[in-house]
Amino acid sequence: MALQLGDEAPDFTAETTEGTINFHEWLGDRWGVLFSHPKDFTPVCTTELGAVAKLKNEFDKRNANVIAVSVDPIESHKGWVPDINDTQGTEVNFPIIADPDRKVADLYGMIHPNASDTVTVRSVFIIGPDKKIKLTLTYPQSTGRNFQEILRVLDSLQLTAKYSVSTPADWKEGDDVIIAPAISDDDAKERFPKGFTSVRPYLRLTPQPNK
Repeated sequence: MALQLGDEAPDFTAETTEGTINFHEWLGDRWGVLFSHPKDFTPVCTTELGAVAKLKNEFDKRNANVIAVSVDPIESHKGWVPDINDTQGTEVNFPIIADPDRKVADLYGMIHPNASDTVTVRSVFIIGPDKKIKLTLTYPQSTGRNFQEILRVLDSLQLTAKYSVSTPADWKEGDDVIIAPAISDDDAKERFPKGFTSVRPYLRLTPQPNK
C-alpha cells in the first residue's frame, strides 16, 4: 500500500556518500527532505542535485536535512559527484543513499512499473520532526523538480504546524494567510492581534502571524 500523509516515514539503515546512516537517527529532531533520482550520470539528475547543493543553506535555515537516493551503488555515486560539482558550479554537501537492492525504493514506493520497473521516479517526501510524512510529490523521469517550491512548502508546513492557519494559492513567506474556519471571529481577534479581513465568512485573511 502506498505511503500516505500522516504515515510514519519508514526507518532504514543504508550506506551513503557520507557513511552508514540510520534514517530516523540521522533526522533527529529536524525536518527531512528525502528525494529520489532515477540514475547517476544522467543530465536532469545532475542539474537537480546541483540545485539542492546550492540551496543547502536554505534548508539549514528551515532546520531541514536533505538526502537523495537512487538504486545505483555507492561507487557510482562517488564517481558521479565530481561531475555534479564541475558542471553545476557547486559542491555536493548532503548525503546520497546507495540503494542497489532497492530496499529504500520499495519502502517508499519509488519504483512505478508503468514508468520503469528498474529505476526510481522523481519522488519527494517531506518528513516532520515527529517522523510523519507531511508531503509527497512524484515527478516523471523526464521532468526536473522545482526545489524553490519544496522550500515554499516547507515554509507553509512549519507555519501551519504552529498556528491555526492555512496558506492560500501561490502563497510565499510574508504573504497573508487564511484563518481556520473553526475559529470564531471573537477568538480570531485574540489569536491574531494584527487583525483580519473577512472576504467571506469562511475566508478570513490575516498577516503572517510570526512576522
